[in-house]
Amino acid sequence: MSSRSGGGAFPAGPVRWLDEREQRVWRRYLLMASQLAAQMNRQLAADAGLSLADYEVLVRLTDVPAGRLRVTRLAHDLSWEQSRLSHHVARMARRGLVAREECADDGRGALVALTEHGRTMIEHAAPAHVAFVRASVFDVLTDAKVDTLDAILGSILPGLLPDEPRTPRSAHDAETDQNTSAGHETSSGRRTVQRGDRD
Repeated sequence: MSSRSGGGAFPAGPVRWLDEREQRVWRRYLLMASQLAAQMNRQLAADAGLSLADYEVLVRLTDVPAGRLRVTRLAHDLSWEQSRLSHHVARMARRGLVAREECADDGRGALVALTEHGRTMIEHAAPAHVAFVRASVFDVLTDAKVDTLDAILGSILPGLLPDEPRTPRSAHDAETDQNTSAGHETSSGRRTVQRGDRD
């Protein structure tokens, strides 16, 4: 019996092999995902000196008004192992993009905080990155196809997303949740509940 990443298990029984159409769609999806990731990495490196992983961390931090998140929350939101995040945050901190802080209100966890240099870097990177995403994906889709893609993702993602992190909650966590759900203005004037322009 094979275990799922979310903790459940697939039922034992005959293997339901992919048919020809399903295999074609699956392989094309994998190729698209790998090509998008590779080309986004190249675009961000060339235009802004950032990696895609750097950009993903900076986006999550600019999504919250305080510009800081618990390490456990950030790892959850990125679907990264905490050890991977810790190593990457250390590399970003050496470049001045983020800083690691203690959680002052409860002392039970570490925070990753956006620096002014990090904010400047993502504001510089965002326009060219948006142009790449729009040209590569949305400009080749009709409105109807975008709606269809949205529906497809809405069907698949709920079964893949990890459970919420079970860390002690603090006043900082409550404020972060409230501000994120309500939305806020970024320095570029976009509401972060509409974050597609930076993804």
